Amino acid sequence: MSAHRTADPTSPAGKAVKIWDPFVRLFHWSLVGCFAANALFVDDESDLHLIIGYVIMSLVAARVVWGFVGTQYARFFSFAPSVSGALEQAADMVSGRTHIHKGHTPLGALMIYNLIATLAIIGLSGWMMTTDLFWGVEWPEELHEIAVTWAEISVVAHIVAVIYESRRTSVNLPRAMVTGYKHLP
Repeated sequence: MSAHRTADPTSPAGKAVKIWDPFVRLFHWSLVGCFAANALFVDDESDLHLIIGYVIMSLVAARVVWGFVGTQYARFFSFAPSVSGALEQAADMVSGRTHIHKGHTPLGALMIYNLIATLAIIGLSGWMMTTDLFWGVEWPEELHEIAVTWAEISVVAHIVAVIYESRRTSVNLPRAMVTGYKHLP
């Protein structure tokens, strides 16, 4: 299947480009559902909280592997962290310049790395609290709570940034994460 296709008349103007493969989209939305469930609905003392935590850790582990063997835009090399790129994107946002990125933007890449690392810390500290070695030790629980708070802040920032960048660049990023195609102006 070609990476490019002509947009049909019912889709937004511009070229539709296949960016997000089914694994990336399934990972993303599964992670959204599991994290939201554990953060908002499930009692943290319940077995379900632990099960969802293990599912999240499995998803993160699978995504890390996919970051090395997956499709072009899923691979980490396609969105290596770049402070200069992030500063340039921030300057574009302030000045009103628009630079369209096929895959992750530089700021988006930093957010992905942030979330993967934060979720790994949440999972590791949560698991530590279930072991005999760390039973009753306070720092794993404190680390867990700090990391969860940081993840929640990061998720809110991510959602706000996706909405803002979608409007600013005229690229519907949520739709792309559902369909796999970015409609580039």
